[in-house]
Order: sequence, then C-alpha cells, then structure tokens
Amino acid sequence: MSNTLTTHVDAYRFCLAPMMEWSTKHCRYFWRLLSSHSRLYTEMVTAGAIIHGDKQRFLDFNSQEHPIGLQVGGSDPKDLAKCAMAAEQWGYDEINLNCGCPSDRVQNGMIGAILMQHPNKVADCIKSMQDTCNIDVTIKHRIGVDEMEDEAGLFAFVETIANTGCKTFIVHARKAWLKGLSPKENREVPPLRYDLVRALKHAFPELNIIINGGITTLDQSATLLNSVDGVMVGREAYHNPYILADVDQRLFNTQHKVKTRQEVLIDFIDYVDQQIAQGEKLHYMSKHILGLYHGQHNGKAFRRYISENAFKPNANSDVLKQALTLVEKQPSL
Repeated sequence: MSNTLTTHVDAYRFCLAPMMEWSTKHCRYFWRLLSSHSRLYTEMVTAGAIIHGDKQRFLDFNSQEHPIGLQVGGSDPKDLAKCAMAAEQWGYDEINLNCGCPSDRVQNGMIGAILMQHPNKVADCIKSMQDTCNIDVTIKHRIGVDEMEDEAGLFAFVETIANTGCKTFIVHARKAWLKGLSPKENREVPPLRYDLVRALKHAFPELNIIINGGITTLDQSATLLNSVDGVMVGREAYHNPYILADVDQRLFNTQHKVKTRQEVLIDFIDYVDQQIAQGEKLHYMSKHILGLYHGQHNGKAFRRYISENAFKPNANSDVLKQALTLVEKQPSL
C-alpha cells in the first residue's frame, strides 16, 4: 500500500511536542480546549507495547484531539509496519518515528537518537510504514548526534529519508550527545542551531520542515515561521499552557474568540466529570492543568490547592471548582 495522503504544510504550522508522562490524552484534551488547530502528539510508545501490550491503554484518545499523531519508537521495519496499520485503524492522522530521544534506556533498544547513525535503517523503517498505511508517516530527529558533521551529516540523513517519499521532518535544533549527558542535559546543554534548520529548509524547499527546541513564545514562533514550515513547542506549553489561547488567531488567522482561563477550566471540569464517571482518577487529569494560572494573582495557591487535594480518596471536580474560587470570581458551578 502506498502512502498517498497529501501533507498540507498548514497542518504542521504549530505543533505540541510528544513528552513522556506529560502529553497524555487528558493533557491533550486540555490543550485542545485552548487551541483548535494545534497539532497534537502522543507520548512516545514503543513498537513492542503497541504490538504486544494493551492497545486500549496505549492508543486510546479523545475524538476531539484531531489532528493528532502517534509517536512510535522502534527500529524493526516489520514491527513498525504493524504499528502504522494499528495507528490508521485506531484513527490517528499521522504516525511519527522517534529518532531524537537520547536516553540510555531507548538507545539500548535501538530507539531514538541513536538511529541517526543508521540512516539507511531508518529509511527502511519509514518505507515499511508507508507501504502499510495511508496516513502521514513523519519523523522527528535531532540536527545530529555525537561527532556527526553538522551540516553535511544532517543534510545526508534527511536526503536518505526523503528518498522514501517522506515529506515532513520535525527537527530538534540541538545535537544529542549519546554518552556523557542525561536526557535533561541533552535538552539544555547542546547549543540551539536554528541556523542549521533554516539551511535545511533552504536546501530542501519541497519538504515540510518543522523546528523544535527552545521555543517559548508566539512572537518567537511567528518569526521562525518566516523561514520554516512549522514550529513545535514542548515544555513551555505544559508549564504555561495559556500561551496556547492565542495560537489560532495569531498563527492560523482564525477569528475564534479567545477563551478566558475561567472558561477553559469550566470546560475541563465537564470533561473531568465524564472521566470520573468512567472510573478515572482526578489526579491523573488535574496534574496537567496546574500551570493554567501561571504568572497570575494567586496562581501558586491554585496549584497548591489542586496538588494537595487531587490525590485524596474520592476526589472529584469539586477540587477544581474550589481552586477556581482562589483565582477568579466565577458563576455558580
């Protein structure tokens, strides 16, 4: 089966990064309340978990989350083909191969950034996925690893993968050092090289190049969009999620009304009630909204109240309603 889906650049204009233990379906639903057009991604799921594990646990998402991509980790073309079929059957818009995670744990399984040392293997994986599904098959990677030559190494890697027909490359603008730096250090220590990502777009104008790493504001995003096709934001969106409230108007030129923090929280409370009725625990959902009042009057009190009460037995949305009284004058809920 050939991958015939047309990839539209605007679909990747603003993306929210896959982040382990953070970009869960509850977090993604919350983000979607803030922005209708941002592209969402799951946490990275290993191919083995998808093939042999509980598919409901690893693949379930809310219908409101579209457009959404499943990020998968693996290096066996046959296994990744099975993941691509599962992603399409489950209703995902995209499957994304992780070639950027630098942790020792995934390196040992030939997952993540270590794959940048094996471009032909990655190409085989991408081609195998393309041949078994009709959703977008994309890749997320670093600008390089270890002693790989900066521009030459990056360009050669991308060219090898692009020869499969892959069109969308999400590029974390830092190198990954596979030995000597922790995953956290690999997000902070290697210098950002936006210039290399811009040069990549200039060299491959036919590709969709999305830039990731160190992006914290919509002004910065708008500036970067002058030279690449999309931006991906990660930790800033998690810790200060209300920056997403202006994304649709600023970056997608929509006329959507910008929701207040209070309106977002009230909508999320409805979701929480639905999920608790299905047996979910409050703290699995509430931990993702702690930054909603970041930088606002009594924002710390809001975070503290939820953190101290959401874990209690039988905690429900009353915790969020009470937290709201600390920061807003709100109508009866």
